[in-house]
Amino acid sequence: MTIPLLTELPYRPDSAALFEAVADRPWAVFLDSGLHYPGQARYDIIAAEPHVRLITRGGLTEVHGETSELSRADPFELLRAQLAIEPSCRGELPGVVLPFTGGAIGYFGYDLARRLERLPARARDSERIPDMAIGIYDWAVVVDHSEQKAWLVGQGRDPDTDRKWDGLVRLFTAEPSERQRPPFRVTSPVTSNFTPKGYGHAFDRILNYIRAGDCYQVNLAQRFTAHASGDPWLAYQRLRLINPAPYSAYMNTPYAQILSASPERFLRVANGQVETRPIKGTRPRAGHAKLDAERIAELVASEKDRAENLMIVDLLRNDLSKNCAIGSVKVPRLFEVESFATVHHLVSTVTGKLAAGRDAIDLLRGAFPGGSITGAPKTRAMQIIEELEPHRRGVYCGAIGYIGYDGDMDTNIAIRTLVHSRGIVRFWAGGGIVADSQREAEYQETFDKAAALLNLLQQSAGIASGGA
Repeated sequence: MTIPLLTELPYRPDSAALFEAVADRPWAVFLDSGLHYPGQARYDIIAAEPHVRLITRGGLTEVHGETSELSRADPFELLRAQLAIEPSCRGELPGVVLPFTGGAIGYFGYDLARRLERLPARARDSERIPDMAIGIYDWAVVVDHSEQKAWLVGQGRDPDTDRKWDGLVRLFTAEPSERQRPPFRVTSPVTSNFTPKGYGHAFDRILNYIRAGDCYQVNLAQRFTAHASGDPWLAYQRLRLINPAPYSAYMNTPYAQILSASPERFLRVANGQVETRPIKGTRPRAGHAKLDAERIAELVASEKDRAENLMIVDLLRNDLSKNCAIGSVKVPRLFEVESFATVHHLVSTVTGKLAAGRDAIDLLRGAFPGGSITGAPKTRAMQIIEELEPHRRGVYCGAIGYIGYDGDMDTNIAIRTLVHSRGIVRFWAGGGIVADSQREAEYQETFDKAAALLNLLQQSAGIASGGA
């Protein structure tokens, strides 16, 4: 058994100052509670320089550690082997309770589902980034905004951790100094891969599938793109001010920078207890308290939105039941309203308890990708998405988060997420189409959901969006 390392660091209310110290290091990650979003998130997690990296593309996974290998094995099983979960890690830090003390952090892209489901291959892969990019991190900074404390924690599984420790303490204790970074600028109009007419055609196809009995709901998304230059870390700092969200993240991988301002939890496991919080049902913010209250009341009373939410709750109850103890899956909260910077959402909560012999990786694999961004039934909805959306989703609608050495996990649904690679930024926005959906309203909802990211790009350029 390794001996854990723990050093208290100076607390800073804004963890971006801590991340600045490692933002340019290999595989730097920042799991951001959205300026400690009230009532939902209290911890920020920062790490860099993982000692093992798993990169999946199609049917192959590269595993880089002390040695490197290329494997055709199930990427979830490869992750399990590298993570080597030890539940005893949970209690090895006397007097300190932290959600993460080392383990896996990264993204599971939507298209990783091709390893789990039989899907056609019709949509174009224009990003050409990995389907999965996960690091195994032996040290991390964990900031507890509730207790106003910060900790550098490590498990010592990597022999280099002990050697680096004093230097890491000095790095995160020093007064933050901002580096000179090239300004992030958008250098072209923002365009969409759907024209209004093209979206309408896809919408009509989905209604035909619903009437034919193929499905009950399909999530249809459009993709926005623009050319950009400069440092995306600066863009993320602006995004988290425009649109703070409880399950936000920034990742600096060799393949892309991921900027996520997600309001949606996918899966959380804490000491065997499971939670998922699907979002279905949206109204735009009105910018006025009285009008906002009217829109919230309209959302709560909407038969369509409640039905749409309930379909996904039932799907997730089924997905959780694959790996939860019989009778443990419950729905303690249904149709609650949560309000964010640009939208109001209808959110439900589904809970359970892991069955004996099952772990967080089993749960993630069994529920992936999240039902709230596919539709129901899941496999048929994904087949229709592949038929109708012009481009593969990549990171969008996958999951970003951590799985600790102790087996605890927290992941988001990677919505409101921008991907920067090779001088291009891309992000998506979609919504669930059901039998009584109205084309114009659903099309407008995608812009309501994209508002924060469109605002970010417009602020970065002063160029109005076009071609959408």
